[in-house]
Amino acid sequence: MDKQEKWGRYRLRFIGLCFLLAFVLISVRAFSIQVLNQEEWRKRAERQHQKVISLAPKRGAIFDAHGEEMALSVEVDSIYVDARKVVDLNGEAQALAKALTLPVAAVKAKLSSGKSFIWLKRRVSPKESDKVKELKLACADFIKEHRRYYPNAEIGAQVIGFAGLDPEGLEGVELRYDAMILGQSGYLVTEKDALGRGMGAGVQPLQEQSQGYNVYLTLDKNLQYIAEKELAAGIAAVQGKSGSVVVIDPETGRVLAMASQPDYNPNSFFNYKPAQWRNRAITDAFEPGSTFKVFLIAAALNEGVIKASQKIDCENGKLAVGGKVIHDHRPYGKLQVDEILKFSSNVGSAKIGKALERDNYYRYIRDFGFGEQTGIDLPGEAGGLIRKPSDWFEIDLAAISFGQGLSVTPIQLAAATAAIANGGYLMKPYVVDKVVDTNGQVIKKNSPRVVRQVVSNDVANRVRQMMGQVTEEGGTGTMAAVPGYRVGGKTGTAQKVDPVTGGYSADKRVSSFVGLVPVDDPRLVILVVVDEPEGKAYGGLVAAPIFSRIAAKSLHYLKVPATASTYVASTPPSVEVSAFPLNKNLKAAWNENGHEGVRMPDCQGQSYRQVLQTMERTGLNIQLRGSGRVVEQSPRPGEPIRYEQEVWVKLAPPA
Repeated sequence: MDKQEKWGRYRLRFIGLCFLLAFVLISVRAFSIQVLNQEEWRKRAERQHQKVISLAPKRGAIFDAHGEEMALSVEVDSIYVDARKVVDLNGEAQALAKALTLPVAAVKAKLSSGKSFIWLKRRVSPKESDKVKELKLACADFIKEHRRYYPNAEIGAQVIGFAGLDPEGLEGVELRYDAMILGQSGYLVTEKDALGRGMGAGVQPLQEQSQGYNVYLTLDKNLQYIAEKELAAGIAAVQGKSGSVVVIDPETGRVLAMASQPDYNPNSFFNYKPAQWRNRAITDAFEPGSTFKVFLIAAALNEGVIKASQKIDCENGKLAVGGKVIHDHRPYGKLQVDEILKFSSNVGSAKIGKALERDNYYRYIRDFGFGEQTGIDLPGEAGGLIRKPSDWFEIDLAAISFGQGLSVTPIQLAAATAAIANGGYLMKPYVVDKVVDTNGQVIKKNSPRVVRQVVSNDVANRVRQMMGQVTEEGGTGTMAAVPGYRVGGKTGTAQKVDPVTGGYSADKRVSSFVGLVPVDDPRLVILVVVDEPEGKAYGGLVAAPIFSRIAAKSLHYLKVPATASTYVASTPPSVEVSAFPLNKNLKAAWNENGHEGVRMPDCQGQSYRQVLQTMERTGLNIQLRGSGRVVEQSPRPGEPIRYEQEVWVKLAPPA
């Protein structure tokens, strides 16, 4: 055998060995795929020629405190088409477009796609579903899905929020508790070939949707309706820009009602502006004005820097502080602490703030919960704004003493007032009572939680009694009185900051009233805020009547027995004026035009209310003395008003 033949045999043997090794490897791999790992590869094959369609999960329901449905998911039809079964493209496209109010071109594009499954319209109305069913088209079919429905429309809308098409929560409780409310998604499966084209008989269910957990609110639907109705009526009466109401159980921190205006219908939220979705009670910060005097006096009494019986000289209504002059609406002399609150003296409050000192005052402001979020279980809460005391000048301490120079939210103000109502304990407010599964088992339970004790029980009781005088004769909140109940409260009228000038606006104000009822055993704390009312802008005239109507109807609904023969206002209340009155650039008008600058209007014979309207119209800071109709005024009608001249009218009952 020659060398060449021998080399040829080696080559053949090597090639044979390679084929043998390849055969062994292929056999081992085939055994692994077909025997050892057959289940995994079977699933892979199925996934390659199956199309999985996700179905939205069913959200859990939302109930009020008494189990009344506030949000639920209802079963509706979603419509899809199998483009392979289209017989008359143009005719069927036009018919479906008309039934579902869709563009013909969009429907035609889907019908000509060649796909075995494509959504035509999801979560349609029963009327639309019936129209499509009447067409009896082979290409159109139906799948049951769930659509979010709010049976009470606008009631509680900003608190509850709404869910989108996904259906993920987008606002309110729907967003905050989305992970619990959202159930498990369902799936559908359809066959497809290697090119992704549909094949087989159609769509088959793979997994059913499961329902999420149910949520029970602290809101009472009836109290919520009362708050929303009265707030809307009150804002309409004064042509206000917006407003909010908070009703709290002071013992627990449970929010019984929370209303905002303007409102919206969550069933068609897309038809409203995002500003209407906003829960103003937790997102909108404002200067509290004289309502803040409640917490100043509570802090000063608790620190012992003043006594309840102490008299403070209010300097006849004017006090120079840090180069500026603070004004009262009347020239008060010496007032007791309770009278400072009753008559809403800015000068007296500034003096109390000075006695308390900035560091102590700041500490109490923070302890009452201002300057930080309350932690309420709703998204989007603002924290308000309060500067550190190291940044306060002398005038800042005075201004903050009567609620200017800082910002708070309605929920903060209501929660802080609840601390006065319940004996000095700041409670964490909350809107969700519990979360339960479909079997009724409690998954999450919110309970009353004390954040801290701010003032002593004795101080809280004293301040509460002082607040009761505000709604009695001579006080600024007489229009908040409720027949049969003694009401405690405080009015607030705060100038708004002008974003252009950086100073206070001449005509834009926030009117508020915060109160508790009954005074001796508070069941409710109610806050009313009205933004930019037209004409009369005083808290005692704008917000207090809204409070009175809400409180009266709520107490009747809750069956709280009447316990007092209370004062009911027969004349308009004493009003607050801005601590730094503007008189609409009176100084500039005087400097430019001398005696022709601003002249005194004729107020002779006008009622208390008409004088207030004159003040709003002219921008003048007129002191009102007495009640009834104007019998005397200074300056006389038509006379020029000098800068910083005292302007007053005297009223007396008709003879």
